[in-house]
Amino acid sequence: MDLIAQPHGRSLQNEYGYLFEYLLVTTPSNEVYKQMVEEKQYFFDRYGEGVSIKTKPYITIANFLAKKAMEETIIRWMNRAIGTLPRFSVLLNNYGGFPPHTIYVRVQQQQPFKQLANALQSINHYVCSNDCPPMHLVSKPQLIIARKLSLSVFERAIMDYSQKTFSGSFEMKELVLLRRQHQFDACKKLTSFQLSSTENVLFNC
Repeated sequence: MDLIAQPHGRSLQNEYGYLFEYLLVTTPSNEVYKQMVEEKQYFFDRYGEGVSIKTKPYITIANFLAKKAMEETIIRWMNRAIGTLPRFSVLLNNYGGFPPHTIYVRVQQQQPFKQLANALQSINHYVCSNDCPPMHLVSKPQLIIARKLSLSVFERAIMDYSQKTFSGSFEMKELVLLRRQHQFDACKKLTSFQLSSTENVLFNC
């Protein structure tokens, strides 16, 4: 699907019409956030890739395109779906890569994120029923260190990171919904959704 950024920061245009991009993300705890900032700085110092320190560390749960008029319903439905799910611990272990352009920290246990994606299916149906493309629900979440790398930098970096270790964990308590008008636009926070505190589930390896 080809997206065209409109002049003066207007919304995206494609075969579906004028749409905004939405991202549903979670941000790690202060301790893990600090670790990730240090990892991004290390990557910049070693490889000179500025994109690594320009992006904030967060895990993307879903991203999708929708009309702005749909926001109120999307937020209401997300609040209901996410609020029924328990908080859980996110375990991080070592590094990985998406050839030929991305280096990331691995999320060790995928199952709770798959359950979250299942809970968002009703929103996906709503988005599709309003002549928008299907939501992209992330099946393998990760914390990105650097992306959009050249092949030469990626090959050097993946060899480097295969010798390094990383470990950490944080409790996932909330998700944040962001909106932007196009891929070069800064994200605006719309709202946050709290997971249920009635049950704290630790998903072990």
